[in-house]
Amino acid sequence: MTENITVPSQMQRRIIPARLSFFRFFKALNYLGYPDWQKQTILIFLVWDWKNKKKRPILRTKSNFYLQRATNDGCTIRCKENAMCRLLHLFSTALVLTPAPLVALEFNMPAGVTDTSQSVFNLHMTIFYICLVIGIIVFGIMFWSIFHHRKSKGAKAAQFHGSVLVEVIWTLIPLLILIAMAIPATTTLTDMYDATESDLDIQVTGHQWKWHYKYIGEDVDFFSILATSREEIENRKQKNPNYLLEVDNALVVPTNKKIRFLFTSNDVIHSWWVPDLAVKKDAIPGFINESWTLINEPGTYRGQCAELCGKHHAFMPIEVKAVPEVEYLAWLDAQKASKLAAAGAVDKDWSKDELMAAGASVYEKNCAVCHQADGSGLPPAFPPLNGSAIVQGDKTGHMQLVINGRQEKGMPAFGAQLSVADIAAVITYERNSWDNQTGDMVSPAEVQSLMDSQ
Repeated sequence: MTENITVPSQMQRRIIPARLSFFRFFKALNYLGYPDWQKQTILIFLVWDWKNKKKRPILRTKSNFYLQRATNDGCTIRCKENAMCRLLHLFSTALVLTPAPLVALEFNMPAGVTDTSQSVFNLHMTIFYICLVIGIIVFGIMFWSIFHHRKSKGAKAAQFHGSVLVEVIWTLIPLLILIAMAIPATTTLTDMYDATESDLDIQVTGHQWKWHYKYIGEDVDFFSILATSREEIENRKQKNPNYLLEVDNALVVPTNKKIRFLFTSNDVIHSWWVPDLAVKKDAIPGFINESWTLINEPGTYRGQCAELCGKHHAFMPIEVKAVPEVEYLAWLDAQKASKLAAAGAVDKDWSKDELMAAGASVYEKNCAVCHQADGSGLPPAFPPLNGSAIVQGDKTGHMQLVINGRQEKGMPAFGAQLSVADIAAVITYERNSWDNQTGDMVSPAEVQSLMDSQ
């Protein structure tokens, strides 16, 4: 129940704040990322603000965000007016004191790490400032005219029909502005499309939902697949800073070398986008698009597929690792050696436990996204593997399905994507996981024999 307080007559009709929830206010600041010193600064300002309004009495009430208007006869009248204004005043004060939380949100585009990305950023900022100046001038004149020629001052509208001089001026000025903007824009675009005289050519092929990289002339190619664990995706584990932006095999490139990318797709339209490199190109089935980059600084630069390409579009990250040339050449030799070792895996005598361990990793990267980690699938689009007649049936039929895929069902042909050892491992894993305890084991030699016979 609200307590009525009699106030002096000289305080009549003063609007006074009741109990605002400072706890909730500072909790909101904490949520927005304000550090302690900034919150303390805001608190000091608020205390100073209240103390400079000593003549305003504070009336207590149990209702949050209510104001009370006191009158000389001692009655108290509740009202909501100006409560929201007080709350907005507090938040505005916080934002004026420190814009750090807004800066942390990074509304602007990144400057990038290449000369092209710097040119794009500078062009963006130049046009932004031009638009800002135009906006200030136009709205400034408009508001000044509205204020100084308002009806209350007795202003009367002038009556005229057209002005050749004004029309020429407001046509020439925008034309000159557009020409001034077009010159740097044309220079930047011409540079972005000049992919000639490259030091390294890489073919980038989009698949649902992974990327394939082929180093032309180097006999090195591999798939790059999302490395974020299913536990993080399903909220069973805390997400890491690179959630959905990490891959198992990063695209490794040398610094200070011009790299040409050739983009295409194996199924639907994808888009290869790395903001720090200022590269964004569509990968279209049956077409080749090209772009290029020259990275000045070593580092890891991440991106994503920027074209809606199906159910797991969000699971197509890009990771580019720029390293010095010496380190790049060492990595290239290691990739070639690894490819030779994978070819020799056909003759290796694999145990069932080795195949099961390798198959679990292959399944999580390539199959779990559709057929789920527990083999339950997503019927009717992606049938379950747990209890499947194909998985529990003849090994040859199972191998043919994995190798050749099923285009009408959206299943890719993994014979062109996985090594024979990986295919043997994942088939062995599927036939001996969940309720599929067939006891079968498929060797890489069997897979290779079947592929050779087709």
